[in-house]
Amino acid sequence: MENIKEELYNFNPWWEADYKPALIRREKYLQKLNASLKQRDIIILTGLRRIGKTSIMKQFISDLCNTENPKTIFYASLDSILLEKFSVHYLVREFRKIHHLKRDQKIFLFFDEAAYREDINRELKNLYDSENVKLFVSSSSSSILRDKSALLTGRTKRIEILPLDFSEYLNFKNLKIQESEQYLTEQYFEDYMRMGGIPEFILTSDTAYLENLIESIIYKDIAFYRGVSDTTTLKEFFRVLMERAGKQLSLNKVSNIMGISTQTAKRYFDYFRETYLIYTMERYGKLNERIRAPKKIYAADTGIRNYITGFRDKGSLFENLFYLLIKDKSPSYIYKDGTELDFYYDDIICEIKYGLGSDPKQQALMDSMKAKKKYFISGVDSFLDFEKELYLKKK
Repeated sequence: MENIKEELYNFNPWWEADYKPALIRREKYLQKLNASLKQRDIIILTGLRRIGKTSIMKQFISDLCNTENPKTIFYASLDSILLEKFSVHYLVREFRKIHHLKRDQKIFLFFDEAAYREDINRELKNLYDSENVKLFVSSSSSSILRDKSALLTGRTKRIEILPLDFSEYLNFKNLKIQESEQYLTEQYFEDYMRMGGIPEFILTSDTAYLENLIESIIYKDIAFYRGVSDTTTLKEFFRVLMERAGKQLSLNKVSNIMGISTQTAKRYFDYFRETYLIYTMERYGKLNERIRAPKKIYAADTGIRNYITGFRDKGSLFENLFYLLIKDKSPSYIYKDGTELDFYYDDIICEIKYGLGSDPKQQALMDSMKAKKKYFISGVDSFLDFEKELYLKKK
């Protein structure tokens, strides 16, 4: 008991002192977490490994300590070797015991890397149903969301943490563009396209960090947990995905090129999606068209893509960043008679060209389609204007 008590105190320093972590705040996510306090939903923070889920949790805990008794707030990292032999139920019971908290007294529970627990959905359901709790969990794998037994149906809300957007990138780099120096915006944005938005990499510029991140996901989150022994082919498959980012992808063609079965290609593809290294987008159309048509793929982070492929094809990188900007809108792409338009969502069409004019065929297709709004994003200024308009609508 004493050993676990000491460990829990190590995880929860706010029980004994003021807690002000020296972390750069990501306000848009903290605002979402704060708004979630009004509902009972279990909040699931998802996203790429090392994208900042733990930091955001701890920033929010610091804020919460200002309005709630810090001794009603509990945090545990469920991938800790020191905690792996204890059930979530046991950890919560010990927490209540330490602070003499009755079962009907409301507590705030934060479980980091929850997907490491095999029966986590059942444990979360039991806590939700039987105790006065507000639950926050994080996961770098979408496995926790699959919930095959539907144990958490109607009980959860997902908040996906994405790489830094451009304004966050500037904040992490401690850059402020003065009105008299707006000409610097384009160069800073190109630096952002090159570096991407992995927080620690932006702070350090250490490419070894990106390499370690990619290796951790491939070897730990995929190869080890999925039992993939051929890591050489797995890594080469990821390279192919990064080369194809921003384009339509045929798994049949990839399997032929790599000399693997279509089933293996699909399995690998799903693994990279589940660990948030890639995203997919369907073609716009009727259900059978969406199912049969090839999906477009995008890298979770342009910095990771550039590390694998080199910093080239800026138009594709620019489109990738725009996809991340509107990802929560569930966009699709339009394809008709050999001509493609990049994005369609909510009766809005967007065509993305970095520093280029419109293609006549694409312009004709866009003109022929009915839509509430049509955008041609051709450079940094139009990208940032669109982003500003998008954020104003969310407020």
